[in-house]
Amino acid sequence: MSDPIPLARPDLGCAERAAVNAVLDSGRLSLGPALARFEAALAEAAGVAGAVAVNSGTSALQLALEAAGVGPGDEVITTSLSFVATANAIRRVGALPVFADVEPQTLNLDPVAAAALVGPATRAILVVHLFGHMADMAAFRTLADSRGLALLEDACEALGSHRDGLRAGGGGRAGVFGFYANKIITSAEGGAIVSDDAALLDRCRRLRNHGREAGGDPFDDPTPGFNFRLSELHAALGAAQMDRLDSLIDTRSALAEAYNRRLAGIPGLELPPPAGPSERVARFTYVVRLPGPPGIRTRVSARLLADGIGNGHYFPAIHRLPAYADPAACRAGPLPVTEAVADRCLALPFFPGLAEAQIERVCSRLEEAIRAG
Repeated sequence: MSDPIPLARPDLGCAERAAVNAVLDSGRLSLGPALARFEAALAEAAGVAGAVAVNSGTSALQLALEAAGVGPGDEVITTSLSFVATANAIRRVGALPVFADVEPQTLNLDPVAAAALVGPATRAILVVHLFGHMADMAAFRTLADSRGLALLEDACEALGSHRDGLRAGGGGRAGVFGFYANKIITSAEGGAIVSDDAALLDRCRRLRNHGREAGGDPFDDPTPGFNFRLSELHAALGAAQMDRLDSLIDTRSALAEAYNRRLAGIPGLELPPPAGPSERVARFTYVVRLPGPPGIRTRVSARLLADGIGNGHYFPAIHRLPAYADPAACRAGPLPVTEAVADRCLALPFFPGLAEAQIERVCSRLEEAIRAG
């Protein structure tokens, strides 16, 4: 078997190593200057006033929801076609996820479907920018404003994307990014809340550090909080990656174009939608929709893995997962598009450094696996 091709791999170099070593040499390992640099870069990328970095994208989602006033008895409209953390964060603040259907092309939350599910308990809309494509934030802002709802963005897969003049993370009351090792930029582990709302950001800063006010008595915690801090080591790594954000996005765009050229013409295979005329897509991953009968993804995935080619089931529908099988765990409207595509989406290897010969091997094996059915 040829050398394995992973699904994802971070692109790290001398700048990242130097940044981490500088923190080690400084002896300041928490809540220091590297964190401030990272947060400033994130706020600039989202076009907002400030950012609060935390230990994961999931923690960031939880803090954003709580800081926006979402809690027990509330409902949050979101998508079932996402990583499960989107819904888990809603449940962790005591609220109920309400799943609306997605648009057929981008697979992002459908504003019309979301509007149909707004009820007396609805407190917020949590939009997910799936695979780097921004949702229609203008439509969601109109909906949220007309119904008095908090509009939040799960932009963990879309750092650096923009659409119709709005940047990912900056179109609602708050946005959330994630920096796991497979993301557009990585801090190894980490996440952030970005916003123009100073009060919301201040609440997130307190909540990430046991409820403490910055500069206050370390044993006087007026608000119960968490230990969701991001270390200086992680922040330094993330800040160094942010210096390369544009080049990392451009590299991913070139890889997607190479895949598009090679996979065009395979009968029934649906490629990722192109960027619109007023859109920049910072591609988190490269996801195709497979043709064929039920179970095709399981069989194609297994054949690729047997050839040493990493791939991912991005994403199973959340409302079908065991943790959400109990009717008390979620509510859902009609989900015809979600259910039609959820078992056909397959993520292919996608990361800076992926060679042309590796792309050819992935595509050749994928074509053979699809033919085998």
